[in-house]
Amino acid sequence: MDAFAALADPVRRALLRALASGPARVVDLASAHPISRPAISKHLRLLTQAGLTTAQNRGRERHYALDPAGLAPVRELLGELAEEHRPRFDETVLDGLDLEVRRTVRDRRAPGQETAVHTRTHRETA
Repeated sequence: MDAFAALADPVRRALLRALASGPARVVDLASAHPISRPAISKHLRLLTQAGLTTAQNRGRERHYALDPAGLAPVRELLGELAEEHRPRFDETVLDGLDLEVRRTVRDRRAPGQETAVHTRTHRETA
């Protein structure tokens, strides 16, 4: 199973959210869900097969932890999608355009015509 198929199930997503705060035992993870412990174990096995979790036996208990490396394909896809929606030009070009618009407006003003802000500033400094 790949990461995307594993993330398709809401129970598995909830388990990953729980594991994001740290490793946990199956019994602790199962207590937060209305399904049986064997069903939770099956979901955790699928998450492990997808590379999203790791499992470690400690005595009679099995502890699961989130494996952030397993999320790499998801991060890559999201990064690609985010890049597709970025502007196709550098936004600093807009700064130059803004400057040219301001210059044009200033140059087209009639001689002796001042804005209220400019007049107020001029009076305050005098």
